[in-house]
Amino acid sequence: MNLRSFLAPPSSARLLIAQVAFAAVLVAGCGGGGSSSPSSGGTGLSSFAAGPITGFGSVIVNGVRFDDSSAHVSNDDGSASSKDNLKLGMTAEVHGGAISDDGTGPKATATDITFGAALVGPVTALDATAKSLVILGQTVLVLDTTVFDERLVGGFAGITAGMLVEVHGQLDPTTGVYTATRVGTTMALAGYKIRGIVANLDTTAMTFTMGGTLISYAGVTSVPSDLANGLLLAVRLQTTQVAGAWVATRLGAGAPHVGDADAAHLEGSITAFTSTTQFSVNGIPVDASKAELEGGGAGIVLGAQVEVKGTSSGGVVIATHVSVETHETVRAAGFELHGAITAIDTTAQTFQVRGVTVSYASPNVVFAHGTAAQLAVGVPVVVHGTLSADGTTVQATRIAFEG
Repeated sequence: MNLRSFLAPPSSARLLIAQVAFAAVLVAGCGGGGSSSPSSGGTGLSSFAAGPITGFGSVIVNGVRFDDSSAHVSNDDGSASSKDNLKLGMTAEVHGGAISDDGTGPKATATDITFGAALVGPVTALDATAKSLVILGQTVLVLDTTVFDERLVGGFAGITAGMLVEVHGQLDPTTGVYTATRVGTTMALAGYKIRGIVANLDTTAMTFTMGGTLISYAGVTSVPSDLANGLLLAVRLQTTQVAGAWVATRLGAGAPHVGDADAAHLEGSITAFTSTTQFSVNGIPVDASKAELEGGGAGIVLGAQVEVKGTSSGGVVIATHVSVETHETVRAAGFELHGAITAIDTTAQTFQVRGVTVSYASPNVVFAHGTAAQLAVGVPVVVHGTLSADGTTVQATRIAFEG
C-alpha cells in the first residue's frame, strides 16, 4: 500500500486497514532506516523541507535558508534545471544537510531541490470579482499572497482567456479548489498538467477524474501499481482532448519524496485526514501523536493549511509541532530576500535582488545600517516585505545593509 494514498478518506473497513498499515510503517521506520533514523538519535546531518518558496539568499522554504550554490535542481518530471528557474511562490521540496542557527535564522546546505506546478494549461474562464481562474476544469483562487510573474502586467488583470499559465499552489480536497501561491506564463511545451486526487477510477475503461475533469490513461505505458481513488497524482496531458477526455501521457507521484531526515519542515494543505494526530500534508503521511498541537489541535481538519515540524523516517514525518496557518499569518510572514542589488531605478524607487523587483517607495520603509541614498548596484541588502497590489513586486517594509 502506497503511503501517499492510504490516508485518503476510506470506508470503515479501509480505515481499519489504513490505521494498521500506518502503525506498521511507523514501527518499521523508527526501528531502522540507517544512521539518520530518529530512533538512533539522529546524525544531525540531514534536513527536508517542502512548501512554497518565500525568499532567496539562497532559497528559503518554510523559514529555512538553504544554500543552493551546489544543489542539484530539477523539475518534478525529473528533468535537470537551474537555480535561476526557482521563483517566489513556487512549490518546492528541498533535501539538505544539517540545520544550524547563528542567531540570524535557520540555515542549511541544499543537496537537491525539486520544483513543480500544480496546474499547467489554458485559462478557460476568469472571474475578476472572485479573483478566480478555471484551468483544465479546475478552479484556482487568487489571494493577495499570490505571486504573479512580472510578465503578467497588472497581475490578475494581465491574464486573458486562452492564455497558457502555470499555477503553483495548494489543493483543498474538501472543495476541489486550488489556492495559488504563484501564477506564471508558460509555453507548455511538455504538455498540460494536473496534480490532483484520483476519483471515479474505472480500470476497465482506464479513466478517472480529477475535480470533475475526465482523464484517460489508456495510452500510458507505466501505470502506478497503487493507482486508486484517493491517490494524489501528477498527470501530464496531451494538449487536445479525445472524446471529451484529456489524454494522459505520464502518471507520476503527486507527493514529494521524503527521505529520512533529522529535521523535516512541511507547509501545505491537509489532503487526507484520519484524526488530529494522523493525517497527510500534500500527500505526505504525518504522525502527530507526540506533537505539540498549537491551539490544542483546533483547526487541524481536512483541507486546512498547516505547518509541520519534526523528523522523517520511512516516508513518514514524525511531528514535534503542528500549527494551522491562516491567510493572515501567511501574509504577515511576507517575503525575505538576501543578496546584492543588480539593478536600481531611483526615480521609480525600485531595485532588483535575485531577479525580484523590490519597491522602496513607501515612506514607512525601515532602513537599518544605512539609508535609501546608499542603495546602489552591488550593495548587499536584506529585504523583508509583502506583495504589491498586483502581486508582481515585493513592497519593502524593512531594508538592512549587509557587510
